[in-house]
Amino acid sequence: MNLLWKKDDGVKYSSEQLHGAYASAVAARLMDAKILTLLKQGKIFFHIGGSGHEAAQVAMALALQPGKDWAYPYYRDMAFALQFGYSIEQIMLDAMHRAGSISSNGFAMPFHYGHRDLRMVAQSSPTGTQYLQAVGTAMGAVREGTDEVVYVSSGEGATSEGEFHEALNWASRQRLPVIFLVQNNRYAISVPVHDQVAGKSVFKMVQGYEGLQRFQVDGCDFKAMLDTASTAVALARRGEGPVLIEAETVRLLPHSSSDDQRKYRDQADLEEDLRRDPLPKMEAYLAAQGVLTADGAALLRREVQERIDRAAESGEKMPVPDPAEVTRFVYAPASADHPRTDPVPSATGPNIVMVDAINHALAEELEQNPRMLIYGEDVGGSKGGVFTATRGLAKRFGEDRVFNSPLAEASIVGTAFGLAVRGGFKPVVEIQFGDYIWPAFMQIRDEVAMLRYRSYNQWSCPMVIRVAVGGYIHGGLYHSQSIDGFFAHIPGLRVVFPSTAADAKGLLKTACRSDDPVLFCEHKGLYRQSFASSPEPPSDYLVPFGLAKVRKQGEDLTVITWGMLVQRSLDAARKVEEKYDATVEVIDLRTLNPLDRETILGSVRKTGKVLIVHEDTLTGGFGAEIAAIIAAEAFDRLDAPVLRVAAKDAPVPYAPILENAMLPQEKDVLAGMEKLLNF
Repeated sequence: MNLLWKKDDGVKYSSEQLHGAYASAVAARLMDAKILTLLKQGKIFFHIGGSGHEAAQVAMALALQPGKDWAYPYYRDMAFALQFGYSIEQIMLDAMHRAGSISSNGFAMPFHYGHRDLRMVAQSSPTGTQYLQAVGTAMGAVREGTDEVVYVSSGEGATSEGEFHEALNWASRQRLPVIFLVQNNRYAISVPVHDQVAGKSVFKMVQGYEGLQRFQVDGCDFKAMLDTASTAVALARRGEGPVLIEAETVRLLPHSSSDDQRKYRDQADLEEDLRRDPLPKMEAYLAAQGVLTADGAALLRREVQERIDRAAESGEKMPVPDPAEVTRFVYAPASADHPRTDPVPSATGPNIVMVDAINHALAEELEQNPRMLIYGEDVGGSKGGVFTATRGLAKRFGEDRVFNSPLAEASIVGTAFGLAVRGGFKPVVEIQFGDYIWPAFMQIRDEVAMLRYRSYNQWSCPMVIRVAVGGYIHGGLYHSQSIDGFFAHIPGLRVVFPSTAADAKGLLKTACRSDDPVLFCEHKGLYRQSFASSPEPPSDYLVPFGLAKVRKQGEDLTVITWGMLVQRSLDAARKVEEKYDATVEVIDLRTLNPLDRETILGSVRKTGKVLIVHEDTLTGGFGAEIAAIIAAEAFDRLDAPVLRVAAKDAPVPYAPILENAMLPQEKDVLAGMEKLLNF
């Protein structure tokens, strides 16, 4: 055992605590066996076991304080969950996907633990994403001045993920109280550790992170693991920075019930793991300490087995989840009813361009909510972002509330997740360009947007992701793409796209107060355009989500659009009206999710002809969804096919002549209008 720490931390555990830890370890081992039996009987569909990991997990949980400390376990952490406060009955309900299961009410896969009262954040299947979230939660602990510790774990395979290293970097840089437990059983499904880790040791691989304290320990040795865990928790609680523990464990079961490890592990390897089984070692240690006798161990096993059997019998009698609830907690319950009234400013100031309206909205919300934080690349200091949207905010509100992040998009969103789940904090983060949001896509889609749903409303992640998008600025392939079509496809995520300064301010303030995560798209081509400027609304001006704006009334043709194409549509409408004896109605959606179907369908039923105009590519653009809604719900009122004007199916090129050819122009919108009016 190679440990870089002092052994004397003054931590003492009672016989009752040690006996309880053994009971949790035994329960986890017997639960594995019982669930595999139930799976063969067709009563359970999936299992992922932790046999061989029990000593490391119960030792770690014993060193922590449930309900005070935070936990981000991974799917093999059953023994940890039991020791941390889960009951056998709760885990069995999860495994049997029954209504009332504490983790998700049957909505998430079993063994993805989450328990609000224990501060165990509901987990997901992607490996490594939880590390950044734990760092964000630890950021919140430091900001609140508590001595909470945040636990996060995985197998050694997840340490190959970039987010693991991003988390170590951020935690080490800020000396955050995070304990990273890597349970190295030498196999990530079938991939051996030498194909995962340079030098075969996570302990050695991470030695370059200054400020990170490291331990390498035999995870099958309960005493060694408990000493290590106790010291790690003490260090983190004293504010001495993050700690990584590499616990060398064994995997006594296949990766999951869908795996057969005999296909890739030889018999000698399997037998060697059996010889290192942590349970007999734990029994021997506790017996030597006078905590456990042979008879006592046998009695405990019988009692635990009987409880497990009863839990399975009672769980089978519990109802399955209600199908009527299948969309119940995709969004915050209060967001189901969207106001139908577009607010009129009680007073208006002088004209303001969009980038300044965004700046003012952020300032007002920082003033209104002292627990709102703004961070991202270049947003702090005197620069205020590459487009100056946050200029002056760090000076006014302090660099502890408006600050720079590492250049790492997954880190930005992942840590914001960890802050948001604490409750109270409102992270408003910036992704510099839409083209660079993709490293954060896993965090946004699989974590941020899914958290409320997968936890059956136990947990939520209210945050705002501001991102500059769009072309028409000669930015080329990597500064000009539209992303709204991708993100409008994600249930659980609100997508907002203003076209005027007043709307940008009102919608951003609403986003900052929303209980749902919001992707706030800011078209950089509109930031300083005079046609997008507006008289500035006052600080009480909030524009509700899900309410489109009719920018121009008309009777003969409906144009549905958003973002930069709103002004081009208005200009084209005026020209076509000069040529034809017709009027054009132009609708600015303002939000893509929620979508204002009522305004769309009401206009379509009035005019009978529809042109959908957007900057994203034609194939897969959000306009196709709108066209499908119209075809399904207003087909009998159409006098012509639904047409779309959109970008060509190509990236946005750099040369202005090429960009103009690729992106939709006013002439393209005008041609679409004429085609429909002449139909």
